[in-house]
Amino acid sequence: MAESLQQTTVPQLATPHAERRTRPRWQQNLFALLYDPVTLISLIVLTAVIVMAVAAPVLTPHDPELQSLRLRTRPPFWLMNNEPGYPLGTDALGRDILSRIIFGARVSMLVGIGAVIIQGTIGVLVGLMAGFFGGWIDTVLMRLADIQQAIPFLILAVAVAAVVDQSLLNVIIVLGVAGWVPYGRVVRAEVLSVREREFVTAARALGSSNLRLIFTHILPNVAASITVISTLTISTMILAEASLSFLGLGVPPSTPTWGGMVAAGRDYLATAAWVSIIPGIAIFLTVLSINLLGDKLRALLDPTL
Repeated sequence: MAESLQQTTVPQLATPHAERRTRPRWQQNLFALLYDPVTLISLIVLTAVIVMAVAAPVLTPHDPELQSLRLRTRPPFWLMNNEPGYPLGTDALGRDILSRIIFGARVSMLVGIGAVIIQGTIGVLVGLMAGFFGGWIDTVLMRLADIQQAIPFLILAVAVAAVVDQSLLNVIIVLGVAGWVPYGRVVRAEVLSVREREFVTAARALGSSNLRLIFTHILPNVAASITVISTLTISTMILAEASLSFLGLGVPPSTPTWGGMVAAGRDYLATAAWVSIIPGIAIFLTVLSINLLGDKLRALLDPTL
């Protein structure tokens, strides 16, 4: 009787949450990005901008610099009297706004990514050196950061851009050199904590050199913070480039840029508002998508959250 009442073991079915916990961390982060509607929409918008930047010569229906006074200030397709073949209308010189938006995406992405690479390289190196060695090296580097941070970023960029020649490369260099301070401060704070951990002490006891300790043991442990800062800074650089182009201090006027398009249409807001509004919407959607994606990455990569 006792034997007949023995309980049999019922195999436990794996739940979706259990399966998710067994996946690698990068797969969990990827699923978290794809299953969040806001983040997914942000990825779609950002992907579209990147595709426009890469394939601009193929996607544009017209030459972005081709002028036709006969077609000047033609409205977009949702308004009356639209010109066939110009879905977003034309500007004051008869140039196709859609083609200029597509080519403007190339400038925005190049400036955003290029400036972030420069400022990230400078800031990360400064933060690593200051946090690891400390002493007078830390003091000198952080006082340099204080001096640069005392000058507002955009004012510093405008002052330097007004002196150098107008070119895309100069804009990238100016924005890159002017924006390294946040990287340096965040990385320094992270290194001050990481350098006291046991695995760094063990590696030092085994005879690892300072360079090996910095780039092999410390840098990978602060990479998450660098990734989040870089993602959020791209949107800031896009806005800075648009501001410089709006002021006429960015790339040459002949190059289509979103900020330059907004500036070119400010005299026609009463009669042809779409000339400024459409590139303004492009800037808004791109910056918003990058910021939303950066916030999601920060939530995934920051262990305190």
